[in-house]
Amino acid sequence: MTMNEAARIRIASAQKPSLVVGMGTLLLCAAAGFYSPTQFFRSYLFGFVFWLGMALGSISMLMLHHLVGGGWGFAIRRMLESGTRTFVLLAGLSLPLFFGLRHLYLWADPAKAQASEAVAHKALYLNVPFFIIRAAVFFAAWIVLAHFLNKWSREQDETGNPDLTRRLQNLSGPGLIVYGLTVTFASIDWVMSLEPAWGSTVYGMIFIVTQSLSALALAILACMLLAKFKPLSEVISPLALNDLGNLLLTFTILWAYLSFSQFLIIWSGNLPEEITWYWARATGDWAWVAVMLIVFHFAVPFLVLLNRFVKQRIRMLAAVAGWMILMSVVDLYWLMAPAYNRIGPRLEWMDGLAVAGIGGIWLWRFLGQLQSNPLVPLKDPRMTRAPEHHA
Repeated sequence: MTMNEAARIRIASAQKPSLVVGMGTLLLCAAAGFYSPTQFFRSYLFGFVFWLGMALGSISMLMLHHLVGGGWGFAIRRMLESGTRTFVLLAGLSLPLFFGLRHLYLWADPAKAQASEAVAHKALYLNVPFFIIRAAVFFAAWIVLAHFLNKWSREQDETGNPDLTRRLQNLSGPGLIVYGLTVTFASIDWVMSLEPAWGSTVYGMIFIVTQSLSALALAILACMLLAKFKPLSEVISPLALNDLGNLLLTFTILWAYLSFSQFLIIWSGNLPEEITWYWARATGDWAWVAVMLIVFHFAVPFLVLLNRFVKQRIRMLAAVAGWMILMSVVDLYWLMAPAYNRIGPRLEWMDGLAVAGIGGIWLWRFLGQLQSNPLVPLKDPRMTRAPEHHA
């Protein structure tokens, strides 16, 4: 048995349990939804947005790698490509939400929307038909980008044609612009409009950084699980791991910078229609969640990732990456849940079921795609120009 076959067997051994857990928990969540449909749609939206962010973060990091090169990208490129091949699945998983828009959004109920002056004047944008059209456009853009990024990468594996590297670079520049625009409007549609009277110009950037951070962390975890298999073992050097750790540190700092910038601008403006959003999240029991994010989503990872010893050891770096994924879930919960409950966090068991259910199905697809290609793009001509990372 070759090392590549052994890697596929290891991946396949985790694929079926992921599907079983995902389907089982999601069916249980759906059954509970018959008794509490509003909570079901809230929980389902929470889980869907998180795992959609994994796919979106994968495509952003993949295009960043194609643009700038660097040895760090060769270690995680197959993981990122596998993440981008889940958009069709996610488009299908989004369909239940369109049946529950009135349970989720004030603006989806015309009577309630007209009763609120702050919402009524946004009706040209926030209405059900236009919302569905925008969602279709977003998924179409993401699927097209992912299709060509993967198509040309497969052709490169077969032929080694250097022109394909230029194609990938030429696509990634405009692709990142398309990604930034679509994610900004998608975050407004899916999450910000839960509280339609409030708005922020930094909101989309926070989602972009969080998605990239989560996808990078997942790719590092996948690297740790497959690190002993060739040819991936020949690429994961201490220097490449150090670069991945530095990237994780960079996105952690950027998340803190954007989050604080949004807070500072809104709080200094002191406008009632703006500060109420933060007032709901910085008072009562929600304040403890905010403090936890400051400490464990920024301060502790920041200090740990300053240590080169940690960054150059795959198991230690993977432990930090797993923690960052967990804190990204808490961060998204802090963004979304106060829209329904301003008193304090009230953990609903359907929230966990939705995250586990959608996540299990997503990971099943992700792992299946990870088996379909070699673990490293060996015929990418840039591999020969970065020998210090994979020697």
